[in-house]
Amino acid sequence: MNNHLQSIVVVGGGTAGWLSAGIIAAYLQKHHSLNYKITLVESSDIPTVGVGEGTWPTMRRTLQNMGVDEADFINQCNVSFKQGAKFAKWHTGKEDDFYYHPLMMPQGFNDIDLSSAWLNLHTQPNGQLQPSFANYVCPQQALCEHNLAPKLITTAQYSAVANYAYHLDAGLFATFLKNHCVNKLNVTHVVSTIEAVNNHKNGDIASLSLDNNTTLAGELFIDCSGFKSLLLGDNLKVGYKSCKDVLFADSALAVHVPYDENHPISSHTISTAQSAGWIWDIGLQTRRGVGHVYSSRHISEQEAKNQLCDYLNIAQQDRASLAVKKITFEPGHREKFWHKNCVAVGLSAGFLEPLEASALLLVEISANFIAEQLPANRQVMDITAARFNRTFSYRWQRIIDFLKLHYMLSKRTDSEFWLQHCATQSIPQSLQDSLAIWQTHVPNDSHFDYFVEVFPAASYQYVLYGMGFKTATTHYGNNPHYLKKAHSLVIKNAKDTALLVNKLSSNRTLLDQIKQFGLAAI
Repeated sequence: MNNHLQSIVVVGGGTAGWLSAGIIAAYLQKHHSLNYKITLVESSDIPTVGVGEGTWPTMRRTLQNMGVDEADFINQCNVSFKQGAKFAKWHTGKEDDFYYHPLMMPQGFNDIDLSSAWLNLHTQPNGQLQPSFANYVCPQQALCEHNLAPKLITTAQYSAVANYAYHLDAGLFATFLKNHCVNKLNVTHVVSTIEAVNNHKNGDIASLSLDNNTTLAGELFIDCSGFKSLLLGDNLKVGYKSCKDVLFADSALAVHVPYDENHPISSHTISTAQSAGWIWDIGLQTRRGVGHVYSSRHISEQEAKNQLCDYLNIAQQDRASLAVKKITFEPGHREKFWHKNCVAVGLSAGFLEPLEASALLLVEISANFIAEQLPANRQVMDITAARFNRTFSYRWQRIIDFLKLHYMLSKRTDSEFWLQHCATQSIPQSLQDSLAIWQTHVPNDSHFDYFVEVFPAASYQYVLYGMGFKTATTHYGNNPHYLKKAHSLVIKNAKDTALLVNKLSSNRTLLDQIKQFGLAAI
């Protein structure tokens, strides 16, 4: 019980498995000198689900910490730069209805909040003529509208002119991570099918029986086996907590759309609302990844496919032959994520929907937690597990609230899907409480329980004000000093926007340059 934990077994490859193995291996390699072994076992016949191809800016630090060369990653994983998300037809459903959730913080956010100044504009008779909130507080909406890159070829790898994340090919990314983990981080790779999970008398997992007639023992098991949740769900019988009463989407139809080498590459994810869901549109270097996320309770698969074909302008005679990949899921998560000597990461822990790219983000922060708080031995593991479960139960609920926010603020009345999303009984009480506060207060980070949130107050501001939520500027009023400082920041933002629009090249131009020259080391 008191021996040092030395053997970690990751079950399942794909993005979640290899990212978890790489994050933990890189951290231990950097910080510890004791012997340890990380083994990843995966079956050769289980394909990667690959629902999400979008990341958060945190992925830059993750890859950097793993020792990955950014140019190699970009060139080998069909990567493009992501600077935010554009939400079309979510508010009113009209053709001119859109707003942005950029990845840059509002100008001066940690010193002064521009929300009140922007809201003051909308109390004037001509308030509707004022710029969108995203345009008012940061340059990134303009950069996205022009399909511009977030950096220059002279900008060092992982550094930025404008904050950015990535769009990537999930299958290529998993292969890239596998090669890096095996060749650079000493992760042992075993290709075999698990035939049985063997438990100790106390219920801990002791070993895995493989189809090559070998047994793989371990002291900590990380379940990255996907929706099946082979270890935490099937073996340890940890239940699943559905949230389909809050988030209705449970299906997706995905398709790859090729384009020629001169086609502009979007600098953002495009999310276009439909009658019972939404369509994602992600531009990679050689193709677009497009998919329709929808609720099977509100629309049939054929209707969903027809809407996807309408979006892609596919002629009626060609629709039957369109090859789509269907994915079904129940939105929710495990009742707990770490039980005994097993912790679930990725789809085995849960899945909500691809909106706001939260899936890969949860993999990153889960693996980082494990690496940084890796229990020294089994005796203290339950303490770490309890902390992990408290932290991630909170984080999953905050993500559910944030995703629900996109739906329940809609003014669309064209289907039961949107009407039911706005019904009070489908809105978590925690979100209702936040909205009650935000009717009288501009959202700020002090309104949350944790110092570091998955989605900070700035993200809530972009969505709330993009969706037309009415917030009082402040019930105490704004003093002249605030208004003067806010005005100077607004002027700075206009200058920064003009400068960057003229300075930065297109997404495609920079990606072509990286292919030719690479990126400078930091």
